Amino acid sequence: MSKDFSIHVEHVTRVEGHGNIEVDVKDGKINKLQWQVVEAPRFFEAMLRGQNYNELRPITSRICGICSIGHSLASLKATEDALGVKISEQTALLRRLAIHGENLQSHILQIGNLVAPELLGVGSVFPLIGSKHTESVLKIVKLHRLANEMSDLICGRTIHPIRLIVGGFSAIPTEKQLLALRTRLKESRGLTNEVAAVIHSVADKIPNFTRETEYIALSTDDEYALYDGVLNSTDTGKHLEYRNYQEITNEYLVPHSTAKYAKHARKSYMVGALARFNLNGSQLHPAAKEVSSMFGLKPISYNPFMNTIAQLVEFVHSVEDSIELIDTLLEQGLREEKPAKVKVQAGRGVGLIEVPRGLLIHDYTLNSKGYCTKANCIIPTNQNHANIQHDMEKLVPEIIDRPPKEIELTLEMLVRAYDPCISCSTHYLDVSFVNG
Repeated sequence: MSKDFSIHVEHVTRVEGHGNIEVDVKDGKINKLQWQVVEAPRFFEAMLRGQNYNELRPITSRICGICSIGHSLASLKATEDALGVKISEQTALLRRLAIHGENLQSHILQIGNLVAPELLGVGSVFPLIGSKHTESVLKIVKLHRLANEMSDLICGRTIHPIRLIVGGFSAIPTEKQLLALRTRLKESRGLTNEVAAVIHSVADKIPNFTRETEYIALSTDDEYALYDGVLNSTDTGKHLEYRNYQEITNEYLVPHSTAKYAKHARKSYMVGALARFNLNGSQLHPAAKEVSSMFGLKPISYNPFMNTIAQLVEFVHSVEDSIELIDTLLEQGLREEKPAKVKVQAGRGVGLIEVPRGLLIHDYTLNSKGYCTKANCIIPTNQNHANIQHDMEKLVPEIIDRPPKEIELTLEMLVRAYDPCISCSTHYLDVSFVNG
C-alpha cells in the first residue's frame, strides 16, 4: 500500500453536528492530524442575558433535542441555587426519574441505531430491517418507545419538557400511571438482555485501543451519581464542591475549532458513561454489574470505544433504579405539592448534572429583580473535544499501515464512540485524508 493517500468522505452519518477529521500523510509520515469543529457558535449564553429567571429553563432546554431534560434540570439547579430555593424530597425523586428517562432514550438510540450497525457490518440501521436482525431492531424500537413515553409522563413532553419548573413540577404523574410505568420497566428487562446479547455477539468488532487519560464525573456516597454529587477525577481523586467547577474545566481555544477545549490534570480528560463507570462503577445496580462483567468491562478502562458498552451498562442501571424510585414514591405516597416559594434576590447559582454524554454545567448570575446578567454553559462534548484529538494522535500511527477505508472507518467509529453532540443538531462528519 502506498504511504501517500487521500480519502474524502462527503457525509458520514450517525453523529450530531458538523466536525472534520483531517489527516495528511506523506511518505508514511503524518504531517497533519486534526479533529476540527467548524460550526458557528450558537450564543445561548447571550440569549439568556436579560431574561427573567423563569425563562432560563425553557430557553436552555432548546440547546439540545436529546438532552433537553438534562439542560432543563441543570438550568433549574443553577436558578434555584442563585435564589436559595430548596426543593422537596418528592421533587428530587421525580427529577431523578426524569434523568433516567433521558438516559434510557439517548443510550438506546446510540447503542441500537448509531453503533450497532457498524458492529454488524452495515452503514445504517435500515439494512438490518428485513434481515436476520429484524427482531433485534424491533426490540430496540420498543425500548426507545418506553423511554420516550417515560419522559413524556414525568416531564409533560418527550423533549423540551414543560412540567419542570423552578421549585418543583407544574404537574406530576398519578399513582396509577407510575404503577403502569413500573410494570413496563420490569417487562423491559427481557428485551434489554436480548439486545445486550446481540451486542455481545459482535463485541469482537470493538477496536482494542487504549490511551491513558483522566476521567471526570460527579460522585456521591449515596448513589450512582447522575443528579447530584461532587466533582471527582480518576487522576487526582479530588472531591471539588460544585461551585469550583472552573478548577476542573479550564477551557481554552485552539485555532482549528470553533468549540472550546478543556483540560485538567493532563492535556485532556473524558466525561460521559465510561467516566461515570470508571469512577462510580461500584454503585451500579447488581443487574448492571452483570452486564459489565459479560463484556469484561472493569474500572479503570482506558478504551474510549468501550463508552458504548458503558452506556449499555447504564441503561440497565437506569431501568432498575427507576423501578426502585417508583417504589419509594409510592411507599411515601404521592402528594400534590406547590412549587417551593421563590424570593427574588440577586445571586449566582451553579447547576451540575450528568447527562448521557457527561458532565453538564450551567452557571447564572441574577440581579435583584431576578433577571440574568451573566451565563455560562459548559457542554459535555466540548469537554471531550481535546480527548478525541489526543486519541486520534495515538490511534492513527497504530493503524497507518491498514487500507485507507479501514482507517477512515476506525476514525469515524472513534468519534461515534464519544456520542458527540457537536452542535446539538444533526449535520455531518467530514473525514478527509489529503496528500502533502
